[in-house]
Amino acid sequence: MITYEFLQQYWWFIMSLLGGLLVFLLFVQGGQSMLGSLSKVEGEKRLLINALGRKWEYTFTTLVVFGGAFFASFPLFYSTSFGGAYWAWMILLFCFVLQAVSYEFQSKPGNIFGPKVYRMFLFLNGVLGTFLLGVLVGTFFTGSEFSVGKGNIAGLGTSGFVISQWQNPLHGLESFANLRNLCMGFAVLFLARTLASLFFVNRLDHEVLEKRSRKFVLYNGVPFLLFFLIFLVWTLLEKGYAVDPVTRVVSLEEMKYLQNFIDMPLVAALFVVGVIAVLYGILRTAFLAHFKKGIWFAGAGTVVVVTMLLLITGFNNTAYYPSSVDLQSSLTLANSASSEFTLSAMAVVSLFVPVVVAYIIYAWGALEKKKLRLDDLENDGHTY
Repeated sequence: MITYEFLQQYWWFIMSLLGGLLVFLLFVQGGQSMLGSLSKVEGEKRLLINALGRKWEYTFTTLVVFGGAFFASFPLFYSTSFGGAYWAWMILLFCFVLQAVSYEFQSKPGNIFGPKVYRMFLFLNGVLGTFLLGVLVGTFFTGSEFSVGKGNIAGLGTSGFVISQWQNPLHGLESFANLRNLCMGFAVLFLARTLASLFFVNRLDHEVLEKRSRKFVLYNGVPFLLFFLIFLVWTLLEKGYAVDPVTRVVSLEEMKYLQNFIDMPLVAALFVVGVIAVLYGILRTAFLAHFKKGIWFAGAGTVVVVTMLLLITGFNNTAYYPSSVDLQSSLTLANSASSEFTLSAMAVVSLFVPVVVAYIIYAWGALEKKKLRLDDLENDGHTY
């Protein structure tokens, strides 16, 4: 029999998987952040932009699906985080709006701003978008400054009743003062740039750009590994937010996230496999001139690693969105999920997700049967 608790955990797994897919697809943003440094002439810039332009909608769509699914499955998180840390979220969303506008209008006839302005927007989206997302993910481990008055839910629609309140006037910007959040932000930024370099090696038929991209795999892979290792070790050794399975009381527990890995050996094993896949893709591409499939190893590894990291924030009696100012306001799978009926109905719909994923994989492969060259831009009816 499917229980309410199972549905809560099922949907946290779905959200974690969507988060992993989103981080992988950030290679588009990573590539945008390197347009000025990786390319030296106009033709090279156009080739990079068009290689990324054929993929930017995947990232944008996944972000929208991630937000929509979070709203439907865990509405209290949505109202608490998006409604409280709104400055951080608004800046992030604005960065993605800039991306959409830039791809659609930079090559339009009558463009009064010129392509350089829109390419600057792409650069901002590439740097700020990835860094901000990493910082916000970091708060799942470090906590945020909010309080929740669940007793006010019954008073919705009545003047003066608020479910959650942010306890800092910076409304999310205070997360940048946490060094561990910054480490995660830089880790995601350099990971996106590393994945983009791997993508260019695999996708482009351009000898000069391929050689530069291989160097950029190492240039960005080293700082990524450094920042990620600092965040990971710090998090595993730091106190975590544990939930008593009987009383639902939240408390700080020594090395909680390390204990979660120990208590869930399958999650730990998949995490290690994901890390090995990322390292394999990076190192083989950087040091073997004939190897061009690193994006698939590192990409799949990224999805697995991020998914497993998010799982340990919510599984095994853990508060996935902790409050650093009021422990009992921390959000857990049990106290922030939608109703059993809503989660059940959504679970039926989610069964069609593999079909959609299969179609995306098919379409991706059909559109990229050959590598992209400069000559293809002249013959293509739609270029960015």
